Amino acid sequence: MTSSLRVGQHAPDFTATAVINQEFEEITLSQYRGKYVILFFYPLDFTFVCPTEITAFSDSYTDFTNKNTEILGVSVDSQFSHLAWIQTPRNQGGLGDIKYPLVSDLKKDIASSYNVLDPESGIALRGLFIIDPEGVIMHATINNLPVGRSVSETLRVLQAFQYVQANPDEVCPANWTPGQNTMKPDPKGSKEFFAALG
Repeated sequence: MTSSLRVGQHAPDFTATAVINQEFEEITLSQYRGKYVILFFYPLDFTFVCPTEITAFSDSYTDFTNKNTEILGVSVDSQFSHLAWIQTPRNQGGLGDIKYPLVSDLKKDIASSYNVLDPESGIALRGLFIIDPEGVIMHATINNLPVGRSVSETLRVLQAFQYVQANPDEVCPANWTPGQNTMKPDPKGSKEFFAALG
């Protein structure tokens, strides 16, 4: 277990079986180099908060792919459980078809390497990581089990990191969204930003 994993470090690579378009495929994280990746962990299939997150990311999938970003969902369930959940309609508590891979972490190696495995329950906490095209973790959040995450906030943070990586002499202030003013990270440049606030 890499207890010191933090933003700015390379994301631990992994090879695992995923369900993609109702088929089983072996994938690696490193196959997505050159793209941003939203890697999120959820506790278990056939639960309650989890399907709201998984389907919300699927419903917004093109918002991410239009920004050179892939989404990967991970839990400690088997690929067979993932497939059964996908084949269960949404109105019966299932996922229905989703637009991105669901990864099986049955041995719990991936959750362990990302420090989101709860050792008492043996399931993953709600960890979410934004990984840049070079494989570096740019953002990480971990929610405890009862509260789901915000897809729109994930998209906002992704866009902010994409902006500053394309414009390395600028930084994004709190609540920044595309089209809003950024600031220069120096005394003069920051004064210009605050002066424009009125």
